[in-house]
Amino acid sequence: MKSVWLGGLICASLLAAGTTDSETNINTRYTVEDVQVSTGAWTARVPSENLQKLSSGLRKDILSLIGEKFSPVALDNLAHRLRRELHARTVDHRILRGRTPEYVQVVFDVRLNPTRFDVAVPKFLYQGEQGWSGTVEGTAAVKQQGFTLGLVSDGDVLIERYTGVEGRYEDAHLGTDRLRFDLEVDRYHEKWNDATLAVAPADQLYRTRQNVQPMLTFIPSRQLSFSVGTSFEQMQEIEPTAHSLAANSVAAGARYQHGFEGSDFLQDVEGDYSLRAGMRSLGSDFAYTRQRWRMRYSLTHGKHTVADELTGGILLGNAPLFERFVLGDSRSLRGWNKYDIDPIGGNRMVNNSVEYRYGAFELFYDTGAVWNSGASAVARNSLGTGLREGLFSLAVAFPVREGRMDPVFMLGMNY
Repeated sequence: MKSVWLGGLICASLLAAGTTDSETNINTRYTVEDVQVSTGAWTARVPSENLQKLSSGLRKDILSLIGEKFSPVALDNLAHRLRRELHARTVDHRILRGRTPEYVQVVFDVRLNPTRFDVAVPKFLYQGEQGWSGTVEGTAAVKQQGFTLGLVSDGDVLIERYTGVEGRYEDAHLGTDRLRFDLEVDRYHEKWNDATLAVAPADQLYRTRQNVQPMLTFIPSRQLSFSVGTSFEQMQEIEPTAHSLAANSVAAGARYQHGFEGSDFLQDVEGDYSLRAGMRSLGSDFAYTRQRWRMRYSLTHGKHTVADELTGGILLGNAPLFERFVLGDSRSLRGWNKYDIDPIGGNRMVNNSVEYRYGAFELFYDTGAVWNSGASAVARNSLGTGLREGLFSLAVAFPVREGRMDPVFMLGMNY
């Protein structure tokens, strides 16, 4: 009897040792190649701007999985944090075969609560030349559908400062996960800079603007999406004998994003293209074609990141002022005042930004030009430094001019 008990103990010990060794071998054998977070309402691959919904710390920890050995304990911990931050019902993770041997892909499947409400501040920014800009919005979501209402005052991205209300309806599952529908309704009050008022023709200025824009987006793969829709803009002129102007257009766009990892480096490629065409057949008082494209490449090694972003645009025909291109804001030719460059913008634009980051520390160099067809393009340059952690940034930028250097401070967060 003793020998039976002894044999049983020996077998159990061997089985336990074998199980532990197997788990250890699996964990140390496979390397994480790719990470994806899917909620059903949206899917984001790491790295991706779509993950801005998460805190910077959680995004950084998810990103740090790539290139490391597979660890179930680490995945359980991140799943718990995802559930807490997204207020999800459950978060599970699954492992898929990688594109290369000895590598795996990690997918976090997030099951959101059927009904939820979120408040967000996607933009809150101070720029020394343009002042404060900000947006606050609340979103009520029911399964795959979302209803958003927001307040905005933005003097950063257009020639004019626009202040008003934005509303948006989204259906992320229009019969299939590959098709989504968005309807945006906006109403703004416009405020013009004195430099713009001095040179802009009076019949091109407007005091209010409202927009209704339905869009349909097709997502054939997680890297690629296409969108098409219409935009119906109505503007009220400033003059005493003011009447309404319409800028009704067809809108289309495409976006591509792909990241890939080597043994020591993480690379990410992004590109997007947008087209708006004002058409008389839609009842528009403006006939024009506006094209804009952007390409970005980044290379990350440990805490070091180098990125280059190129943006360009062409505007043909007679377009309203909000469609004209500007440089000298929080993203392009940082440090320059857009009203010094061109107070009514231009119909041609090109800008290139090079950035280097080490952890939160950042250096950048911008060069670009905005001009009108038939005129010569004047290239301008700026450089700066600062700190960036997630969405939050603090920077000082210096426009490169002959004979003087005037610093411009930027502070806040911006999607």
